[in-house]
Amino acid sequence: MDSSSSSSWPKEPSSARSHPMTVPIFKKASQTGFTFPSPKRERERGERERERGVARICELSSSSKKKKKSENLSLIMAVSSFARAFPSFECRSDPDFSRPEIPPAGCGGGFSGKSQSAILRGGAAAHGLSSLILRFPPNFVRQLSNKARRNCSNIGVAQVVAASWSNNQGASGSTPAAKAVDAALAAVAPVEIETGVDDVVPAAEDPSPNAENVQPEGLPPFKYASFLNSDGSVAIHAGERLGRGIVTDAITTPVVNTSAYFFKKTADLIDFKEKRSTSFEYGRYGNYTTVVAEEKISALEGAESTILMASGMCVSTVMLMALVPAGGHLVTTTDCYRKTRVFIENFLPKMGITATVIDPADIGGLESALENNNVALFFTESPTNPFLRCVDIEKVSKLCHAKGALVCIDGTFATPLNQKALALGADIVVQSATKYIGGHNDVLAGSISGPEKLISAVRNLHHVLGGALNPNAAYLIIRGMKTLHLRIQQQNSTAQRMAEILEAHPKISRVYYPGLASHPEHHLAKKQMNGFGGVVSFEVDGDLLITAKFVDALRIPYIAPSFGGCESIVDQPAIMSYWDLSPSERAKYGIMDNLVRFSFGVEDFEDLKADILQALEKI
Repeated sequence: MDSSSSSSWPKEPSSARSHPMTVPIFKKASQTGFTFPSPKRERERGERERERGVARICELSSSSKKKKKSENLSLIMAVSSFARAFPSFECRSDPDFSRPEIPPAGCGGGFSGKSQSAILRGGAAAHGLSSLILRFPPNFVRQLSNKARRNCSNIGVAQVVAASWSNNQGASGSTPAAKAVDAALAAVAPVEIETGVDDVVPAAEDPSPNAENVQPEGLPPFKYASFLNSDGSVAIHAGERLGRGIVTDAITTPVVNTSAYFFKKTADLIDFKEKRSTSFEYGRYGNYTTVVAEEKISALEGAESTILMASGMCVSTVMLMALVPAGGHLVTTTDCYRKTRVFIENFLPKMGITATVIDPADIGGLESALENNNVALFFTESPTNPFLRCVDIEKVSKLCHAKGALVCIDGTFATPLNQKALALGADIVVQSATKYIGGHNDVLAGSISGPEKLISAVRNLHHVLGGALNPNAAYLIIRGMKTLHLRIQQQNSTAQRMAEILEAHPKISRVYYPGLASHPEHHLAKKQMNGFGGVVSFEVDGDLLITAKFVDALRIPYIAPSFGGCESIVDQPAIMSYWDLSPSERAKYGIMDNLVRFSFGVEDFEDLKADILQALEKI
């Protein structure tokens, strides 16, 4: 290996640009002092060298999955040679980024603090190789360590560092660190990657980008950052400050409006198709802005992976078609969103899929369904819509898993802040992000979260059916989540206090709210929820018209068919959602003419209280 001083290597012209997936190849000592006849030819030569360099490193990185010492040695030798040749080069996923000039001989080397967001630690550190940081594109880091990639988000770029070496120059002009690197190579010691957070995780045993669901043994539980201890902080920073695929100094995530993504050359496209590199190809398959929102939701749910779609209903239907096979069987509950029931009753039978419907608290009914049918999935809301019934997620998960069935919980009424369905045992959790997660009544979206093995099956069908989330909508989700914890605190508090007031009011015959001791699943709600949500359903002491008079007398809430936003919303389900059914048909689903669903916003509690009480006085 060449030991020439890094200062003797020719400089790359400042006009040269670095392609996201390329790195310079290593120059030989015989080229020292050589200058190209023109900037154009120099750029062309540099491009060819980058292409050869990235091909060699990717080849070595891919082959290292076999864990042969000689192959790992070759990879690290290539990196160390590159470090000596170009000690101050940074390779970022930004076509307009030019590397800084190589420091002169005798310079201490290294980068400024702002570029030292992460370094390799381990065997190299033991040999005194610590001052200079070298950056590679995210594909290289992904191949080296799948776990480190996850800690930097699925699309993290310029904030990921692949190696570090000392750049102290000796009197002879040679690089003493080079010899130390060579000595360190022989040991090929395990290396740890620090990704800009407090957690340091070891490199993956199998770094192959083609391996499915790579989960190296012995890794600590995935955590965005050890210094973020609350859901509120995670909702603000996850996916953004902790790594995103857009090179920008903006605090907020940009909106990437594009229908497709280009490849610089055919070789890059082939690498992508053969999973040697990662990128987006078409807008329906992914978007940088959308991925940031997905990372936030994954962090809050405690999920390995999340997909955002165009609506909550889109998520539910795609999930059911992806996870329940043709001719299969599912179990659901009586109380649920009407359109979900319509899809299960009217559309799934066309694929030979049958369903058993049970009461949310009927554990015996679930056991019977599991015993008598080859159940693929148990799907329910918790709390449910509109009666806010709660399912014992931990218990039903154990029962279903014992029979090989999956459990999917729609947690829209709870949000990830009030309930962690995955931690309770569910396999998948879906959310209508239109509601609390978006939180401003200005976006339609839905999310599904869970292990990558299951989410990938949903993703494959989603790519076929469409229903992709617009990046502008993804931005609204990102913005909304930054105040989610503040809104939920206010809505939880207002709903609890108003539920207690309504339950004691003479003109209210019944209140449905899991925070009340009178609720049939209050004991479950206390066990598995941190808060009880911002929706209260209740029955007015009167008929359809008297109830409608109460609704019309309210001055603050909007009469509308949604919930979870900053503005309070009220609706009378018999009219809003079930008007096409007769009273007797509505009664089969428990929908009485005097039922009201009230979604509390973030208005002042006293204002809402006064408004509801004055409306009750008018009936």
